[in-house]
Amino acid sequence: MQKLEGKTFNVVQDNIEKLKELFPEVFTEEKVDIDKLRLALGENVEKEKERYEFTWNGKTEAIKLAQKQTTGTLRPCKEESVEWETSQNLYIEGDNLEVLRILQNSYRNKVKMIYIDPPYNTGKDFVYKDSFQDNLKSYKEMNLENYKTNAETNGRFHTEWLNLMYPRLKVARSLLTEDGVIFISIDENEQHNLKKICDEIFGEHNFITEFVWRKRTGSNDSINLVSIDHEVIVCYGKSNSVVFNGVEKAFENYKNPDNDPRGDWMADNLTCNKTASERPNLYYPITDPKTGITYQCNPNRVWAYEKNRMKQAINEGKIIFPKKTDGTPMYKRFKNEVKSTHKPFSSIIEAPINSVATKELREILGGHFFDFPKSTALIEKLIGQATDSDSLVLDFFSGSSTTAHAVLNQNIADGGKRKFIMVQLPEKTIEGTGAFEAGYKNICEIGKERIRRSGEKIKEEQKEKSKNLDIGFKVFKLDETNLKVWNQESMNLEKDLLDLIEPIKEERTKEDVVYEILLKYGVNLTVPIQELTVNGRTVFSVGMDYLFICLEKDLTLEDIEEISKNKPSRVVFYDEGFNNDTVRTNAQQILKRYGVEDIRVI
Repeated sequence: MQKLEGKTFNVVQDNIEKLKELFPEVFTEEKVDIDKLRLALGENVEKEKERYEFTWNGKTEAIKLAQKQTTGTLRPCKEESVEWETSQNLYIEGDNLEVLRILQNSYRNKVKMIYIDPPYNTGKDFVYKDSFQDNLKSYKEMNLENYKTNAETNGRFHTEWLNLMYPRLKVARSLLTEDGVIFISIDENEQHNLKKICDEIFGEHNFITEFVWRKRTGSNDSINLVSIDHEVIVCYGKSNSVVFNGVEKAFENYKNPDNDPRGDWMADNLTCNKTASERPNLYYPITDPKTGITYQCNPNRVWAYEKNRMKQAINEGKIIFPKKTDGTPMYKRFKNEVKSTHKPFSSIIEAPINSVATKELREILGGHFFDFPKSTALIEKLIGQATDSDSLVLDFFSGSSTTAHAVLNQNIADGGKRKFIMVQLPEKTIEGTGAFEAGYKNICEIGKERIRRSGEKIKEEQKEKSKNLDIGFKVFKLDETNLKVWNQESMNLEKDLLDLIEPIKEERTKEDVVYEILLKYGVNLTVPIQELTVNGRTVFSVGMDYLFICLEKDLTLEDIEEISKNKPSRVVFYDEGFNNDTVRTNAQQILKRYGVEDIRVI
């Protein structure tokens, strides 16, 4: 029986395996021979000491943080969830770097779109303080040093921000589908640095654009010479296979005044921006077959079509000849000849400004509890461009949960079934603020309440459209592993032996362990789970008998036989859960006889 790995996805080992597939010849006794790798890459290796690169103090550790594994887990919190049994949406409380690491096994290459609105590094922004030694322990301690403002007087003002963003973006990239896309809101303080680290993480060739969003009107800037009324949304794809859905074209100018059976049309230009000397084959006269009047194009702007195609268009009645001899022939362009969409523009001006977004959130929650929320309409525009009807959308700086709200709105708009994952650090609200006085202990409570209320509002206002809308979400909270055997290695032999007798930590439930197994196994957190009784034993059936998890002890051969009859694809037991060694040995044979090949223990 194979042991289930207690850690998250191993990025380094995955990279090594990919390298083995491409260059098996560069491996010597399971190690990479750098000199052979250089030879395999030929002239494409940079050898100069002085080279173009972007670096800062701590970059090496930031890279290591992105590659580091964790034994952390996500514990279910049903009492704070909505429609727990059926919802496909997730709300996760915890340090987003740890959460992203934990999600890698189950959600690698599955997220179609990421939107984040990270700290802008203005000198007042909240900045996470990562610990290279034990980031999860640092999070659990939750002391004041874990939260700080990155003051401009700090000598490493930009460095701290880069060390925050680099590992998170690095891990986030692994969650994107091959045609996935990431949008990152930012202002001028770190825009240049964000572009550089994204060039490195996603590749310069996968840069799509920087969308410009007008965030406010009027002037309230007393420092700069220019009143800054915009923000930037930096956009990258995971690969060059990203496709935007496009913007619906307006067809109000297409009419059918002559009742043409081919449908609505409009008069379009029949010339092109070329001269007679450049395109002599497009400089010729055409004749109106009804009047016999001949028309010649301007030598500085010739016809758009060569003679044969022009003749065909005239015969088909697609050329509109003028009623007056001094007029210009036009092309009769039919609506069905035109693409229904055009590319989105990089300027986003029509989306509501920040003040509208603040008012929107105030109306939903009944008070002012969050500063500078993003507009749902803005995020809806991005979702509408970058996702399919059933895509998964992630926001790991989710704040007031604008992205979740926008996903619900977009699903109502087009009948989609998109899912969301919100991740947010439970930053405490400040005493004396509206949020604190209203009873919100942290930002997560605001975000969850916003999703609850916006979902109910949609159901009330859109009764017919919202019948099949998933307005729920499952809440999970970051924590250390539920199992003592998956803790960091200890040197206490007596304690380790006792852990084998009772491997689950105190105050942890079997359901906690089940979800941890799903994460370590690579199964998503919204898969249906059914608690069964098989031969008097509790068994958790995951995904319609795809995976069976039995956390009982003293299992007998009869228990194994009855479990096997359900023919699950995979089974997980406690390593010490069998009655004796004979049961353990024969259990594998019984399971295989019923077609169960993947058998693991924890």
